Amino acid sequence: MTGTPMEPIAAFLVGLLIGSFLNVCIYRLPRDLSIVGPRSVCPHCKRKIAWYDNIPLLSYVLLRARCRFCLHRIPMRYPLVELANGIAFALCVGELGVSLPAVKWSIFSALLLALIATDLEQRILPDELTLGGTLLGVALSLFVPLDSQTITLLFAGMNWRAGSLMEAAFGAAIASAAIWFVGWAYQKLRRREGLGLGDVKMIALMGAFLGAPNALLAIAAGSAFGAVVSLLYIRFAGKDASTYQLPFGSFLGVGALAVAFAGEVAGRGLLSS
Repeated sequence: MTGTPMEPIAAFLVGLLIGSFLNVCIYRLPRDLSIVGPRSVCPHCKRKIAWYDNIPLLSYVLLRARCRFCLHRIPMRYPLVELANGIAFALCVGELGVSLPAVKWSIFSALLLALIATDLEQRILPDELTLGGTLLGVALSLFVPLDSQTITLLFAGMNWRAGSLMEAAFGAAIASAAIWFVGWAYQKLRRREGLGLGDVKMIALMGAFLGAPNALLAIAAGSAFGAVVSLLYIRFAGKDASTYQLPFGSFLGVGALAVAFAGEVAGRGLLSS
């Protein structure tokens, strides 16, 4: 761990605030609503939410998880996203210090948390997060080196910025193409869609941030986790396995978070300590 003890605390508070904004994105983007305005309202009674009822975590506790006006229950997703994002930011800064790598992996965590929630709730992976995140991941590779082992096998003597940029672009292309092919083959064999285009775009995001090898590892981890959870849920909830729509993007997000924190955040933190 690097930095002073106050830095992770400050990062946690920043993460809470950004987590609150993520909740706005999670609710509005799948519904094609602006995330800029108007001010947040209760989805049930449509009354505007005052600033003091919109303080991350604290307002949820003080309001006892209910709207001040209509007493409609506030979904548990709101404090969970805020808390998870705060913890992710604190871990990134705690391991990497106040640095560009910490910023990169904090952004990646925030994108994944938003996608996990939107897919779980609406079975939608908004382009603003997937495609926008892919472009951002490629751009960040110019400032935070991405391991370019794949590219250096093909192009020797390349400087780190060019290699990192190409690794990010290559990772986005290869990982998304690989999973698209799997989905295409499944559809041909089973005569029904097994993978949405949103999942392919999300995997491009993962490849841009993680590179091709780690993105493929994240896909494997997410698929294994999703298979276990889905089988248990289908069995105990009594769902029909042939018609149940799997939130594959949510499981991919969990796999990508695991790979990012185990390999990039914790791994790089150990190297810098």
